[in-house]
Amino acid sequence: MKYLLSCVAALLAMCSTMAAQLPSLQVIESASHAQNGVSITFGQVFGKGDVKAGQSITANLNGVPVPLQADIKATHDDGSLRHAVLTAVLPKLAAGEAAVLQLAPAPAPAPASYARPDALLASGFHAVVNLNIGGATYSADAARLMASKPYTTWLSGPLVNEWQVAGPLTANGAPHPQLYARFAIRSYAPAPGSVTGPVRVDVTVENSWAYEPGPKNINYDAEILLNEHVVYRQKALTHFHHARWRKVFWIGAEPKVDVKYDIAYLLGTGALPNYDRSVVPSQTGLAKLKAEWEAADRSPMSMPLVNKTMPAPGGRPDIGLQHAWAALYLLSMDPRARQVTLGLGDLAGSWPVHYRDKNTDQVVSIVDYPYIRDFRIGSDSINPVTKRSEDMPRCPPTDKANCETPYTPDTAHQPSFSYLPYLLTGDTYHLEELLFWANWNLVGMNPHYRAFEKGLVYDNQVRGQAWDMRTLGHAAYITPDAHPMKAYFTQILTENLNYYAAFAGGAGNQLGFIDGHLGYALGYDGPTGPKTGIAPWMDDFFTSTMGHLHEMGFAGAAPILAWKARFPIGRMMADGYCWIDGSIYALMVRPAPTMPYFESFAKAYQATMRNKDGTPMINSTGARYLDQPCGSQRQADWRTQWDKDNRTQRPPWLAGEMTGYAASPEGFPAHMQPALAVAAATGLPNAREAWNRFIKRPVKPDYSEHPQFAIVPR
Repeated sequence: MKYLLSCVAALLAMCSTMAAQLPSLQVIESASHAQNGVSITFGQVFGKGDVKAGQSITANLNGVPVPLQADIKATHDDGSLRHAVLTAVLPKLAAGEAAVLQLAPAPAPAPASYARPDALLASGFHAVVNLNIGGATYSADAARLMASKPYTTWLSGPLVNEWQVAGPLTANGAPHPQLYARFAIRSYAPAPGSVTGPVRVDVTVENSWAYEPGPKNINYDAEILLNEHVVYRQKALTHFHHARWRKVFWIGAEPKVDVKYDIAYLLGTGALPNYDRSVVPSQTGLAKLKAEWEAADRSPMSMPLVNKTMPAPGGRPDIGLQHAWAALYLLSMDPRARQVTLGLGDLAGSWPVHYRDKNTDQVVSIVDYPYIRDFRIGSDSINPVTKRSEDMPRCPPTDKANCETPYTPDTAHQPSFSYLPYLLTGDTYHLEELLFWANWNLVGMNPHYRAFEKGLVYDNQVRGQAWDMRTLGHAAYITPDAHPMKAYFTQILTENLNYYAAFAGGAGNQLGFIDGHLGYALGYDGPTGPKTGIAPWMDDFFTSTMGHLHEMGFAGAAPILAWKARFPIGRMMADGYCWIDGSIYALMVRPAPTMPYFESFAKAYQATMRNKDGTPMINSTGARYLDQPCGSQRQADWRTQWDKDNRTQRPPWLAGEMTGYAASPEGFPAHMQPALAVAAATGLPNAREAWNRFIKRPVKPDYSEHPQFAIVPR
């Protein structure tokens, strides 16, 4: 672990000349009274080459140098800094003050040795979790664990140190077979004139072992004590199997500040989609969000706002490269949206997707167990080398009392809960959540279909492939270089990118859509018969993910994006295809179930825009739909009459209004927007023209509350 200090006076001039390329953040005093010696810790991502290998970081607050510690976590392939956890000490903040913290690169100091928790332990520090299970009290004490077990150091330097330790909850010396406690103890240096600094205590309780027999829900009363004072109680908690919960507390004064990131810099790094900064977040919507969040159950094992049954149909705000509330936070930097974004990241632990290997203390590996799956499938899980089944013990859903949970996860509708929270906080709870979800997407597949340890995701629904690849990419991108699972997720992402690239360059179709060679894409019936159509909106999710991975710096995504971008571009610009229907729900891509795919968008369009029996679409005026000029008032009037003929209740169509809920932030044109945005940067023929046509359409969503698809070209 390296820590980096602020520049010394002799280097200030050098730092100031280099500072323009790094972000400036706003630090806002939020307690409504002056604060002195304020320590803040936050995560920051950096663009490739902005902080070169061997460089450090310095900081100025309103132009005055302040102490800064940078714990380097991840680097780009050229050795430059990608992600760090930064800690600054602000001498003084007036009540309500909004100060500017400017970062700049600087020469790196010599490495320092790790600090130990001896002084903290000698001060009488204790953090204890007690769980009363059927009259027996199971306990874990962070101080005793640190004194008797190996601990890890997450942050190390003169401003802050964080030590992490984990162990079983025990009763009379006997460990509970399923429950485990994890502590992250963050100790800040004392302010001038103080003897001790504040200590943040991050507590996680897990029920997540992969191969421990008898997994089940566990009922208990919980309490947490800090230095013998009860700081948290929860009665009659049902801790679901393969789930976990988290609480954070402070000994001493918790800094009361809001950190507003430099959104232009943050988006410019490529670590996040290029959200449209012209969107003005709704203050009414933010107030409504705050009220809804505060009225919701946010106790352990809860999950507010998000659909608890992921496979349920319909558009909703939790689907996208980031969910709506995360995108709203990025565009507003509003503490109300931040609270929801980080809160959902905490409560993502409630879902039954957490499988940890007791031998490694990491997420269970499909390389170590290539035949693993999250429920029993008999002989398919027998490893021919070891002759043993690699099925994990199952909590049977028929045992409702011990195994039922209110949550049904899947890949096809999976939100991104944890990537942004980890990116912006550097908290390892969020990092591990990201890894748990990325890995569950793999262990949830039949091992034969995922090619065992390769972890190929092509067998999922197209939208499932999109979100699988998104989360894999996030894990590979942001996991610290020194983390034992970094190479694991990087390799699995590479295997998938290689697979898709080989398909795009070989058997890939002319139109650029994910087809039946890669799973269950062709699941739509239409005028050309059963299983002859695909869902363009699902395909757009995949295209946008490939663009996102390419922007993050994964070179293997480039050939896939170049092939995939044809599909949204063609639906907007190809001869013989009316762009109004570029966002159609289902597009017929072959004339019959056993026939080759159409080689032109015109043929696909002609085959789609018919009645189900293949006859022309003719309304009660006798006019044929395909005869109407694309984007014209005549076409809109034809559609209005068609709706009247079919007794469909909706307002009259407008000229240039696209198909598929054009005014909705979760409609099919909104789904298409990120795909067109990433396609526009490819340099393919008509790529920019497709975007320009799309962005000039007359009926658009109001993204002020749900901006998850408000993504624009770079």
